Amino acid sequence: MVKPESKPSAGTAEKDETVLVRAAAGGNSRAFAELVKRYYRRITAFGMSFFKNPVDTEDFVQDVFIKAYTKLDTFRGDALFSTWLTRIAYTTAVNSIKRRKEYLPISDETMVCDGDWSPEEHELRRITAETVREAVKELPERFSLCLDLYFFYDMPYADICEVTGIPINTVKSHIFRAKKMLRDKLTGII
Repeated sequence: MVKPESKPSAGTAEKDETVLVRAAAGGNSRAFAELVKRYYRRITAFGMSFFKNPVDTEDFVQDVFIKAYTKLDTFRGDALFSTWLTRIAYTTAVNSIKRRKEYLPISDETMVCDGDWSPEEHELRRITAETVREAVKELPERFSLCLDLYFFYDMPYADICEVTGIPINTVKSHIFRAKKMLRDKLTGII
């Protein structure tokens, strides 16, 4: 599996993503390798939310990219490639853990340390994230999933709807209710 070396700028990624997808669908393995490189970290973080261990997550990531490659001809371009790929990841993860119910919300990708943080700031952010993560675990799964995708994967409501199959107004309601429940739980703690 190809691992990312660096993240391209947002403008560059958006500009040639369509070209890469078309080339990959036409059998260009280098184009597909570039797509894997761009989304490897995102899919890995998503997988860790579900599987909580690197071995199962790596298997999951490979499954997702294999499924994406074999289904590239079904990508219509109605949504962003990232949304389409996340939908494949979501379906793969849900099918894999349906019996285990092990979804752990809040992407570990959010814990990437900023080089400008002092050790105290890093520790404070780690503790805050852990406190929020624990509070989110107590939410109903449908709320925590929508909240996680919205805040930690920066997905708009429409993309969450497409990924999860939950109607858009229900997604909005789940996020609103989850935020209220979290506010109530975390008032005075953080």
